[in-house]
Amino acid sequence: MQDPNEDTEWNEILRDFGILPPKEEPKDEVEEMVLRLQKEAMVKPYEKMTLAELKEAEDEFDDEDMRAIEIYREKRLQEWKVLKKKQKFGELREISGNQYVNEVTNAEKDVWVIIHLYRSSIPMCLLVNQHLSLLARKFPETKFVKAIVNSCIEHYHDNCLPTIFVYKNGQIEGKFIGIIECGGINLKLKELEWKLAEVGAIQTDLEENPKKAIVDVMVSSIRNTSIYDTDSSNSDNEDTK
Repeated sequence: MQDPNEDTEWNEILRDFGILPPKEEPKDEVEEMVLRLQKEAMVKPYEKMTLAELKEAEDEFDDEDMRAIEIYREKRLQEWKVLKKKQKFGELREISGNQYVNEVTNAEKDVWVIIHLYRSSIPMCLLVNQHLSLLARKFPETKFVKAIVNSCIEHYHDNCLPTIFVYKNGQIEGKFIGIIECGGINLKLKELEWKLAEVGAIQTDLEENPKKAIVDVMVSSIRNTSIYDTDSSNSDNEDTK
């Protein structure tokens, strides 16, 4: 079969009549490399620099560059501030009772604070601490702290543990007191994440309550049992007639 890109008189005739497509021009690798280098050269060197490098290289730029650098530096600075704000916390910190007011009640404006009051002798408290530690890393814009309950509240009953309070601007926006309210002894990480998201403390990517499927199965089972009991009762009544 004849190569359509071959330089022959017959192929030229076919191209003139539109039967063959235009001949593919071989790519010039040198030309492509030159174009790429030109494109890279159009990028100002300061656009690849850190803020510290910009400071050191100020003497190397003219007035026009300096004006552009100031704009670029301000942009980078704002991006850095936003990033630092988002990554302000990122861990579950231990606090004492005398730090409660400063760390929780008087925390920074508009910052969500989640505090877990616990006792290390209670297994459920240890489980909640494990989950909160993971959530603190996942949601660094939210402040996660824990405190041994005795250091904050004297004579607090074990039946009320674990206790989770959710604060914002000095106000309690949510609370989970005791094993049941916290999710039960088999509490899963995603279940606790959903609970905290429901009160607004974190912005979860979960689309529905992880416990919904379990609840649906339980409700379905109860309904089926009720229907079976009703049918059995009716059958027994009919047999006695």
